[in-house]
Amino acid sequence: MLHTEGDRAEWAFPADPMAVRRARAAVRAQLAAWQLEELGDVTVLLVSELVTNSLRYASGPIGVRLVRVPAPREALLVEVSDPLPDPPLARSAAPDDEGGRGLQLVAGASRRWGTKPGSAPGGGKTVWFELALPG
Repeated sequence: MLHTEGDRAEWAFPADPMAVRRARAAVRAQLAAWQLEELGDVTVLLVSELVTNSLRYASGPIGVRLVRVPAPREALLVEVSDPLPDPPLARSAAPDDEGGRGLQLVAGASRRWGTKPGSAPGGGKTVWFELALPG
């Protein structure tokens, strides 16, 4: 873990096949620490999809950041960043396609989502999504 501070936690994972497993474990552990286990399955699924996209299309470190957003919005903001500046393209996958459903899952399971340019040296991008906090 790179940094935790109250309502924020962030990590950087090397771009290797273990990044997805490590990201899932880190996210699940942080949600448990925040007593947000109820969001665990959906958050881990969506993080897995976005980290996998980063591994497939970008090289370099992959950043994952969680933020508990206070009232009145009361949300879990999740960001996945990589050095590739191009935003991901949402596409319609055919029933027998192996891929192409990650952003559809993010859009369908989150309250809102989007992309923004990265702030790291050299640019990159961040794909983010927001989930409503239980309660």
